[in-house]
Amino acid sequence: MKINAIDKRISQLFKLLGSAFRIRLLYSIGYGEVCVCHLEAVLRKRQAYISQHLMLLRDTGILEARREGKYIFYRVSDPTIFDLLREAAIIQSIPTQDLPEPAGPGILSNCACPKCEPDSNANQN
Repeated sequence: MKINAIDKRISQLFKLLGSAFRIRLLYSIGYGEVCVCHLEAVLRKRQAYISQHLMLLRDTGILEARREGKYIFYRVSDPTIFDLLREAAIIQSIPTQDLPEPAGPGILSNCACPKCEPDSNANQN
């Protein structure tokens, strides 16, 4: 049987999800929208490391991005990805209650993005 384009796309998705950090990244974004500085604060990783993973997820359509001034905000393009991760946990006999809840980013005091500190940018103009 010949491998076709559909097989390759599915394989590519699983290859991307084969990284524990990318899964953690997706759960950190959740159903919301976050910037890289927000992810730095949550994940405690360097911007360059996070950006490399975001780029891979964006280039394959798992994430979408939009620019707001100097910030780029990322969101999951299709939230059913969390259903796939849940099903993978079930296949691996991982109790689903042990999975993080992809609720959304919330507000962080150590993040200077407009979503966390909306007044911080008003003073710079």
